[in-house]
Amino acid sequence: MTSTALEVPAAETPKDMKTFFTIWGGQLISLLGSGLTQFALGVWIYDQTKQATPFAITVLLGAIPRTLLLPIAGSVADRINRRAIMIAADTLSAVLTLFIFILLGTGSLQLWHIYIISVLSSVLSAFQEPAYTASISMIVPKEKLGSANGMVQMGQAITTVLTPVMAGALFVFIGFNGIIMIDFVTFFFAVGALLLVRIPQPERAPEHKDKNVWQDMAFGWHYLRERKGLFGLLLYYAMVNFLLNWSAVLLIPMVLSRFTADVLGLIQTVMGVGMLAGSIIMSAWGGAKRRIPAAIGFIILGVTGFVIAGLQPNPWVIGAGIFLLMFSVPLASGNSQVVFQTKVARDIQGRVFSVRSAISQSMMPLAFLTAGPLADKFFEPLLKDGGALAGTFVGQLLGTGAGRGIGLMFILSGLTGIVVSVLVYLNPRIRNLESELPDALPDEDKAPQP
Repeated sequence: MTSTALEVPAAETPKDMKTFFTIWGGQLISLLGSGLTQFALGVWIYDQTKQATPFAITVLLGAIPRTLLLPIAGSVADRINRRAIMIAADTLSAVLTLFIFILLGTGSLQLWHIYIISVLSSVLSAFQEPAYTASISMIVPKEKLGSANGMVQMGQAITTVLTPVMAGALFVFIGFNGIIMIDFVTFFFAVGALLLVRIPQPERAPEHKDKNVWQDMAFGWHYLRERKGLFGLLLYYAMVNFLLNWSAVLLIPMVLSRFTADVLGLIQTVMGVGMLAGSIIMSAWGGAKRRIPAAIGFIILGVTGFVIAGLQPNPWVIGAGIFLLMFSVPLASGNSQVVFQTKVARDIQGRVFSVRSAISQSMMPLAFLTAGPLADKFFEPLLKDGGALAGTFVGQLLGTGAGRGIGLMFILSGLTGIVVSVLVYLNPRIRNLESELPDALPDEDKAPQP
């Protein structure tokens, strides 16, 4: 690959975590701003529609372009400087935020505007994700990958904890427009952090230099398909993502159907505290020696939280279940991510990771597409007062009325997830893939100090 001003050979940047911390800090500030906007827009959508389907449509439109573009974006991340890709994605995201600010200021914001912005944000996310994830193994020592992945999850958790509280207070003092402007300003921190650091760009292997984007996509697919343990693990993650998102996309309407926005904010804060606790443990721990069994175990623990959350229309019960779910997410994800980072060579991680994400998230659009209509047209009527299940043991256990059909969806998701996880653990090709597949990163993974 021809060197550019932004490209830095791997040997020139020591892996001492400083670069990672700088990037992570800038992204954290940006995530906080985006979280404020997402919370505010969620309340705005429900106030405008009073239905679950618009939530599902918004998330669906935010998922489909990303899933379709990820394989192309992964090839781009292996060809073009990854830092430049992240800077461009953050800059364009700031432009979209400014567009929302203008629409709000003129009183012109409509639901279809949110749909379009969700699509465009999804496109930018498709290019940012493989550039970011493939950069981590370039700037973090091998033995610190588990801790770094825990910190990535921690940033998301801190956002979930702080944004509901911050959004509630900021609504009073500066209003919706002020929140959007804060989000716009935070993008400069993300871009500024990236401008301060250097991210090594791995040299493409000679056999890959002449391949085009479509050949890169095919390479990522075949790479995973030939490794049956990794491929089976991805199919499992696709099913888990479907189950989680099929119900999780309906959390806001389930809560707001019975409680006020401040209760929703409290539950989302508890959700973030759970994720924060799990990510702190993952960052300090670094992960299990046998990471795949650990990841499967934490997934079982997490989906059990779904069962708990769906049982009763009680904020404390919902909060307890969601806490357990989100506590498990960084522990499962962190262990799994290290496996891929150590088993896949750096110069092909963009292509392989993007195909991995496309496969594992392939069922999410179907979840978003079906969740809202099924909730509104099928599950909610089943458990409304006088509904088909109202007089059965299901109605007696879960209660009846608004939101209880969604609660049933939560329980079905959790129980199915437990069964699928046990079956996957019983598959030796998946359970033992860490010992069967050699590491692509050497143990002595330290660049020379300047």
